[in-house]
Amino acid sequence: GGLIWIKAEENQVLNSPISKFLSPEERENLIKFLKLKEKNLVLIVADEFIKTCTTLGAIRSYLGSRLNLIGEEEFKFTWIVDFPLFEWDEKEKRLSPTHHPFTRPSDETLKYLKSDPLKLNSLAYDIVLNGNELGGGSIRINTIELQKEIFKLLGFDTKRMEENFGFLLRALEYGAPPHGGIALGLDRLIMLIGRLESIREVIAFPKTQSAVDIMTESPSPVTEQQLNEVNIRLAKFKKETEE
Repeated sequence: GGLIWIKAEENQVLNSPISKFLSPEERENLIKFLKLKEKNLVLIVADEFIKTCTTLGAIRSYLGSRLNLIGEEEFKFTWIVDFPLFEWDEKEKRLSPTHHPFTRPSDETLKYLKSDPLKLNSLAYDIVLNGNELGGGSIRINTIELQKEIFKLLGFDTKRMEENFGFLLRALEYGAPPHGGIALGLDRLIMLIGRLESIREVIAFPKTQSAVDIMTESPSPVTEQQLNEVNIRLAKFKKETEE
């Protein structure tokens, strides 16, 4: 993976580290396909889908700000929907929920539940303002049958379902209405309204890089009694010494 840049110069010359690997026909097709003109710049990322989208999104936001292409006085809202319900965990070689295992699949893609679960979309949504996520939420699963099917796809057997989520399955067994919600980040909204670049400027008690609260001087030492009250025991490790 990596970032490839191609600069269009006069007489349809492409200035790029990869120019020597392109045939005349490939250069011509690239110019026609992208409708390149002199002084145009092309940025290409070659990597996994998620990494590619994340990287190109960051580059676009940076260049938009650097080149003053974003109207500072405008507030542009949009909804992001149709998130994939699952993603493939390459390390674990299994499905993993994109958000959490309680999000309901969309009715349009529910037919892929058993045949091709990676085609499932979720009823999840984010509200975005000027490229910044302000909040997100989802419609939840409200039937025990569907919830069990989702758990099975994530590798849960019956015993593990009961051990980890038995309380939820019992509640769904009695019946639950369709429900969902959304959580808004008011601090991020205030940051955008105030034209600030860092959310730390609007958080009442920001932490340092080492997670220390300057105002309350926390975290602070705790006593043995306090640890006992919450059933926490500290393990003691002996330092290994070289012979």
